[in-house]
Amino acid sequence: MSDSIILGIESSCDDTSAAIIKGNSILSNIAANQAIHKEYGGVVPELASRAHQQNIIPVVEKSFSKANIQQNAISAIGFTRGPGLLGSLLVGTSFAKSLAMSLNVPLIEVNHLQAHILAHFIEDANPVPPAFPFLCLTVSGGHTMIVLVKDYFDMEIIGKTIDDAAGEAFDKIGKIFDLDYPAGPIIDRLAKEGNPDAFKFNKPKLENYDYSFSGIKTSVLYFIQKEVRKNPDFIKENLNDLCASVQKSIIEILMNKLEKAAKDLKVNEVAIAGGVSANSALRKTMEDNKERLGWNIYIPKFEYTTDNAAMIAMVAKLKFERGEFTDLRTSATAKYDL
Repeated sequence: MSDSIILGIESSCDDTSAAIIKGNSILSNIAANQAIHKEYGGVVPELASRAHQQNIIPVVEKSFSKANIQQNAISAIGFTRGPGLLGSLLVGTSFAKSLAMSLNVPLIEVNHLQAHILAHFIEDANPVPPAFPFLCLTVSGGHTMIVLVKDYFDMEIIGKTIDDAAGEAFDKIGKIFDLDYPAGPIIDRLAKEGNPDAFKFNKPKLENYDYSFSGIKTSVLYFIQKEVRKNPDFIKENLNDLCASVQKSIIEILMNKLEKAAKDLKVNEVAIAGGVSANSALRKTMEDNKERLGWNIYIPKFEYTTDNAAMIAMVAKLKFERGEFTDLRTSATAKYDL
């Protein structure tokens, strides 16, 4: 089973990706991004699915070429069934089903959120993988949740956002600052030159492990409207400090609940996953606080943070070993419980 070679396909949002895994080692991980959404300030589902149709064959071909593997050498095909944008998922699902049928290999459906978490078990993701049980802060543009991971496929969401995701908050606040989409990486870059204590923004006061980011978004909006009335150049003159202050506020919100969950559940194995786990300040905060909190932390390589097919291939490999296959009757689903 360790010699199995599996093709992974990811198309849940606006990245078309294909990867090939052998054992736990990634032989190739190719992605095509879609720049077209930048001019609209967000992902346009119809444009995303059309771009997937254009990208998927070249991306899969390149993944085979880089891995130096022939198509008939693969043992199975794993694909993202959901959650995500239905039109985008349909492209990857249909392609995976067609290729599996033509090559006569098993088909394996993968939950996109499980894949973000299980990316930590890719051979080069961490020096050592997390030990069960561990907590995983899974945070992206579409999802923000704390997951208690008891085993590979035994996961419990103990806290999640009740409104916006953290990545969505970064993007929407970035829009207030007139930054390009996606704003998260831009805020991260500008924040390095700013003072994170320059401005204070409201934080939610939820009792459990749930998150809320709509409040900080509104707090920033009202603050900016008030200051711009006094000084039309306020954003331009204070952009670095604004970005640093917003970033600090969002990371404090994320970390406070994660610390509470780890303390309450007495879990000291703590991981982060998802697109926002690429944020340099979040990664540094995890590093800076691990000794104080007594945590063993797991921070994925950058290439395994955003949507990628390597994580899909990793989950497919685990399911392949368990003989968990699907058939051609399967279909994409926008909602897919963890």
